Amino acid sequence: MCRTDRAGRTDRVPTATTVRNLPDAGYDEQTATKDAAPKKETPQTKSKMEKVFGFRKEDLTSWHSLVTLLNRPTDPASLGIFRCLFGLLMVIDITQERGLSHLDFKYLDGAPVCRFPLFNVLQPLSLDWMYLVYVVMFFGALGIMLGCFYRLSCLMFISTYWYIFFLDKTTWNNHSYLYGLIGFQLTLMDGNRYWSIDGLRRPSIRNAHVPLWNYTLLRTQIFIVYFIAGIKKLDADWVEGYSMSYLAHHCSSVQRYLINLLVVHGGGLVLDLTAGYLLFFDATRPYAFFFVSYFHCMNSQLFSIGMFSYTMLATSPLFCYADWPRKFFACFPEFLRAVLPLTSPDPQPSTSCVYNEIQSTSTERQVTPPVAKASKLRLKHKLGAIFTILYIIEQFFLPYSHFITQGYNNWTNGLYGYSWDMMVHSRSHQHVKITYKDGKTGEIGYLNPGVFTQTRRWKDHGDMLKQYATCLNQFLPRYNISDPEIYFDIWVSINERFQQRIFDPRVDVVKADWSPFRPNTWLMPLLVDLSPWRTKFQEIEGSLDNQTEIVFIADFPGLHLENFVSQDLGNTSISVLQGKVNVEIVEEKKNFTLQPGEQIKVPAGAYHKVYTVSEDPSCYMYIYVNTTEAALQENFTKLLELQERVRNGTETEPLPPELQPLITADDEGSELNATDPIVQLFLKRQRRMKEVKKRREAGALERLERFAVKKYYTIRRGFLMTAIAMRNLVVGLPSLEQLTREVAFANMKEPQAEANQDERLKDEVGHGEL
Repeated sequence: MCRTDRAGRTDRVPTATTVRNLPDAGYDEQTATKDAAPKKETPQTKSKMEKVFGFRKEDLTSWHSLVTLLNRPTDPASLGIFRCLFGLLMVIDITQERGLSHLDFKYLDGAPVCRFPLFNVLQPLSLDWMYLVYVVMFFGALGIMLGCFYRLSCLMFISTYWYIFFLDKTTWNNHSYLYGLIGFQLTLMDGNRYWSIDGLRRPSIRNAHVPLWNYTLLRTQIFIVYFIAGIKKLDADWVEGYSMSYLAHHCSSVQRYLINLLVVHGGGLVLDLTAGYLLFFDATRPYAFFFVSYFHCMNSQLFSIGMFSYTMLATSPLFCYADWPRKFFACFPEFLRAVLPLTSPDPQPSTSCVYNEIQSTSTERQVTPPVAKASKLRLKHKLGAIFTILYIIEQFFLPYSHFITQGYNNWTNGLYGYSWDMMVHSRSHQHVKITYKDGKTGEIGYLNPGVFTQTRRWKDHGDMLKQYATCLNQFLPRYNISDPEIYFDIWVSINERFQQRIFDPRVDVVKADWSPFRPNTWLMPLLVDLSPWRTKFQEIEGSLDNQTEIVFIADFPGLHLENFVSQDLGNTSISVLQGKVNVEIVEEKKNFTLQPGEQIKVPAGAYHKVYTVSEDPSCYMYIYVNTTEAALQENFTKLLELQERVRNGTETEPLPPELQPLITADDEGSELNATDPIVQLFLKRQRRMKEVKKRREAGALERLERFAVKKYYTIRRGFLMTAIAMRNLVVGLPSLEQLTREVAFANMKEPQAEANQDERLKDEVGHGEL
């Protein structure tokens, strides 16, 4: 499907066809088709460079030849198939990751919600109008897929897509950014020349050539996604295996090391660095297809990344010969040809391309070999070439432009959204405290982290923290807190380093200065000098038993950590690794100074403070045992042993009434009859484990059915809520009773799934956070 034929590579090697000059801009497309009919081919000898790269060195020697190369006529088939696949994936994505199915939860009319747009003046419309925005985006994606009113559909899609993208920075990621870029590129391309409704309506563009720069842009974009992601993975944390080590935590120590370092980090690095090159060349493309496809299929199962894996799979055929769909669909039965893409080998000429005119002079005595001469270049040919060059330069520049947007740098390489530094940083948060101070009374209080927000991504980004503090400053006066000052104490571990502060807890973020073009002055530096301790962490953790937990802390001189030890966490101690600390037991009003190697036990159910009194940052660790959980696990083990004895008949003593439900554990609703809370938790745990095992052992058809049913109810809700919103815009709001019934109908779920969700909610409410 991707191999060359005798005629040569249609999208890289110019065909030596005898073509007349295309008409000037005043001629229409039909005249161009008639005047540019190709004549008999004249074979040409290709240089080695031309065979490998698809162009000659002479094509790059002048501006005229470069414009001619970028506008060379190319088969539209591969571009048309990609357009259709991309549109289909975006149609699906709109109901999923774009959020159509839960739009009413995201945009709450009149609710006090703090939002994080790229520009503070950018705000969402009312809920019903936001549904209309999504309708426009949906029909735009559908129009792209069908190639129907193609330019208008592209404009409908990208205008609404980028509006929603800029509206919420908390949902920014590299693949969402990529979708917007591809949509923008397709707007300027001739993507409706093959297998499109526009082609049926306008025969003049049906199966017409597209300029080579259409393919050049898309191929370069995908190459950048792979290659820059690989360059970013040359970071020491990735090479040493710290960025995604959590993926192998379920394995044994030896397996974990090999899987984490060699497969996850080593394999990811090599694939990203080489995928773009391997896809380009004929000899390596089959191998690239195999590894890239396996990589994206694996990612689709490991991560919740929506349509990204499938979009990248759809881009891979762009690196094949542009006529591959004709050969592929020619293999199908004849009776399907009416609905399948065209398989005829000869696209018709187009004014979007630059054709070579073959001139030959002959006399009675000698014949001069034919000479290729490019037809006249038009303004749109030059603009296409200029756009291609500038866009590629810009895409290579943006991932390294963070010296401009310095205000976004928070232990990363800048704005994550256009950096292609995918999965390079993993974070864990140990402690988040929000303190407010009344500007008039001086009263100090604390806020629940995440109050007034629907996300917690603001914890890692200075620009979002500033927006959040400003929003809290506006909302808190409603609760009799005047001129509030807002302080954040956020502890983060990046790539398995020490937990440390990311922002200065002494700074009132409401009044703090922030600019995208200046460094963030209240950002605490990452303690990279302490990174070698990570190898020691593994040794310390390996020496502990399964019930003992450990947290590694690093703090700056002059600051202190205030912490509360839950009653569940017995035998909690602090051990100093580096520096000097002073531990204050608040209730006992006692202070203890600790040097490296010294340890102190802190009481449970009480506050304590750890002051860093050394000149350099201090490093210490909390070692604790969750005594409540340990006791619960011990009880579970005893109950399981008792249940096994009852089942195999070795238990001779009669069970007391509170343990009777163990006998009927396999019956539906048995745990509801358990009076003992430990027995009830044990039976619920068993049932959940049984369900998980059943799901894992389910056959392919059952999994497919479960997946389809889940997606059906998700998409169903999105479309029903959209219909309600459109009705509201046209005829106004109905009565509250009618609206309640309509929303309840839209919220209908599969009975079994709804029951399972209720059980999960009960468990979450019952346990809470320790």
